[in-house]
Amino acid sequence: MSARRTKFYVDKRNRKWLGVCAGLADYTGIDVTLVRVGTVLLTLLGGFPWTLVAYLLVNWLVDDKPREFYEGDREEQKFWQTVRARPGASVRDVRARFRDIDRRIADVETHVTSHNSALAREIDALR
Repeated sequence: MSARRTKFYVDKRNRKWLGVCAGLADYTGIDVTLVRVGTVLLTLLGGFPWTLVAYLLVNWLVDDKPREFYEGDREEQKFWQTVRARPGASVRDVRARFRDIDRRIADVETHVTSHNSALAREIDALR
């Protein structure tokens, strides 16, 4: 089974302890520092020992983030975080981008195929 970008993984490369908070931050798009501070506060404000048990259980059950997911640009990582957080909105965004690209291509086609004499002269000059 191949790795999926929409699955939750433990992020061992950006870890401080076991990588659960880094994986949660990567999955949700929330800053990793906020996730770590939230985990510590939850533990100190009455969640102990259950937050520690949950943390260790997640580390044991969840797969490590595949190596190929570390490579790639920041824009692609943000895109997949948005897909995980709001799949419906992501589909709408992709469709809107394709509609915009289609509109721009149609504009170029219209411009090129129109009876623009200046453009026709420029094209003939290139021959």
